[in-house]
Amino acid sequence: MTESEREFTHIDSEGRLRMVDVGEKEVTHREARAEATVIVAPETLQRILDQKMPKGNVFEAARLAGILAAKKTSDLIPLCHPIQLTEIKIDFSTSSRQDQISISSQVKTRDRTGVEMEALVAVTHAALTIYDMCKAVDRGMQITDIQLTYKSGGRSGTYQRF
Repeated sequence: MTESEREFTHIDSEGRLRMVDVGEKEVTHREARAEATVIVAPETLQRILDQKMPKGNVFEAARLAGILAAKKTSDLIPLCHPIQLTEIKIDFSTSSRQDQISISSQVKTRDRTGVEMEALVAVTHAALTIYDMCKAVDRGMQITDIQLTYKSGGRSGTYQRF
């Protein structure tokens, strides 16, 4: 069966949206990782690193926001199943040469459906929090390159972005 011939899983026979029944699927270990980038002015990056932003520690606020957002994914994304998350990690790295902040997430569960959306929501919300924490000094920031980089578990197996 080709991609175009595959049945739409979230649409019923009458064209109505529906949440897929995952009740019969096997509970397996599932993991997903995602990344996002925030491009900032050189002065903004230095202020973040020196912890001299008016709203406080940017990375810790963004880390907490990303974790909380991952936990609320099913409330934010239509038809996304609420799942029990077993681990959420949010990390940051910087490049002064490029004046950017790289955000990465790792989300794990033992459940019947994957955590790709939770990983993507986590980095996106962390990036938005960085923007909010820094907008008073840098309105020209850009949020870019939000992407899934890895997923494992479930019927579709492992995916790795190269």
